Amino acid sequence: MENLVINPNFWRNQNVFLTGHTGFKGGWLAIWLTYLGANVYGYSLNPPTDPNFFSQTNLKDKINKSIIGNITDKSFLSKSMNDSKPTIIIHMAAQSLVSKSFIEPLETYMTNVIGTANVIDVAKDIKSVKAILNVTSDKCYENLETLKPYSEKDRLGGKDPYSSSKACAELVALAYKESFLNNSNIKLASVRAGNVIGGGDWAENRLIPDFFRANKSNKTLNIRSPNSIRPWQHVLEPLSGYLLLCEKMVETSDNFSESWNFGPDQLGEKTVLWVVNQLIKLVPNTRWKFIKNQKKFKEANLLKLDITKAKSKLGWKPRWSIEKALDMTVKWYQMSNENVDTMYEYSLEQIKSYQLG
Repeated sequence: MENLVINPNFWRNQNVFLTGHTGFKGGWLAIWLTYLGANVYGYSLNPPTDPNFFSQTNLKDKINKSIIGNITDKSFLSKSMNDSKPTIIIHMAAQSLVSKSFIEPLETYMTNVIGTANVIDVAKDIKSVKAILNVTSDKCYENLETLKPYSEKDRLGGKDPYSSSKACAELVALAYKESFLNNSNIKLASVRAGNVIGGGDWAENRLIPDFFRANKSNKTLNIRSPNSIRPWQHVLEPLSGYLLLCEKMVETSDNFSESWNFGPDQLGEKTVLWVVNQLIKLVPNTRWKFIKNQKKFKEANLLKLDITKAKSKLGWKPRWSIEKALDMTVKWYQMSNENVDTMYEYSLEQIKSYQLG
């Protein structure tokens, strides 16, 4: 496969204000941006888990500035963003767990909807800003659980607080774009990604972290929905799309200020059980059992994304197979058990490997 064409000359010395940098996806993007030569100013709450990718990679000392703050605190957000003099804003901070949204629905809406409005509202008045990337989720669609993949033109919705909050965040971004940004020099796009996997995700009630926790503690992995189909992809897949999209928004006169799906090819759409069996091939001696979902919320059994637009208009496409993505994920966790002091360098090596295909 040909090398991934991300232009380091574009990113060199770009001031990037990145919300959610202490999270799993945000942490990986912070490393990639730093490698490309960008000045990264992170804004986020403290990492929600221990261990966490942010601490394991010592990211605090690698980026230009790590700001601990809440996106619902508009005053502090405004001061932090203005002080950073950003050219590009990538908004990834979120309450990102479906299960938690049932326990704390109002916090989920405050963070994912009002927080998004705060980020865009502050950004629209900063003269240095050229592009805003709003990161939502594939769960923003009204999921009818059919075999038809969802395209960017399909209806937004959500039957749980998390999914509907992401649909709301999409509507907030669209309203701000149409009301304030169409006649400005600021471009705004929203991106929707599938189920991301990769080293350093330690969230609760997620398959990959649950697998490695069970393996390390010699416990049995509990599987609630073995036949559910998800669009699995390595975290670097959508992140590469985000980087390409930001470049296009800033450097071309074409209209890239739209909504975009970033997901796997059809071969990456696998059941939970398939992924577990593949993991056991790579990490033997891990036991699992099926348990009935005793939780009071319904989990979707089927979700697929149509990535035709990103392929044809942006020139983006998935680079790693699901097998490769799982192999790289397993290697990251295994390395973190052996030598945690090298995880920044090891993560960077995986990024370099991804760029080479």
